[in-house]
Amino acid sequence: MDNLKNLIRTVHDFPRPGIQFYDITTLLKDAYGLRTTIDRLVELIDDPNIDTVIGIEARGFIFAPALAYRLKAGFVPVRKPRKLPAETESISYDLEYGTDTLEIHKDAVGSGNRVLIADDLLATGGTARAVASLVERLGGEVAGIAFVVELNFLKGRNRLEGYKVASLLEYDE
Repeated sequence: MDNLKNLIRTVHDFPRPGIQFYDITTLLKDAYGLRTTIDRLVELIDDPNIDTVIGIEARGFIFAPALAYRLKAGFVPVRKPRKLPAETESISYDLEYGTDTLEIHKDAVGSGNRVLIADDLLATGGTARAVASLVERLGGEVAGIAFVVELNFLKGRNRLEGYKVASLLEYDE
């Protein structure tokens, strides 16, 4: 996986001083990097019974449709408020610097649907935990949660206890 890590640019002091930002745009623009990322995530997931892959706005939208295609599943976006046109279910959750809200169409996940949640980064785990709660509220089963990058030092996996979590690349600091 070091070859994939080498494709990720580190930007210091973004979005504010003291933050080290792992920029995946350099991974995405590399044909080998993008293809290998999707292929390896599918291998990590290893579940042929996924009905739906949910992508979390915004960077989850990059990976979720490709994963859905490879897993022969549907794709559902989870978006920020007032971006979805039909009736929605919403959840507000705590962030490191405040709160945020996400929405999903009420008819996006049916009772008993097996759902994979996909996003680019696992940091504190709050966003993924909120989306898992939305899926369960709609009657779906969270079959797994997949990330391209996990920041181990933020211990986000702890907030996802009880879920199958797969991360392709891990950073310890």
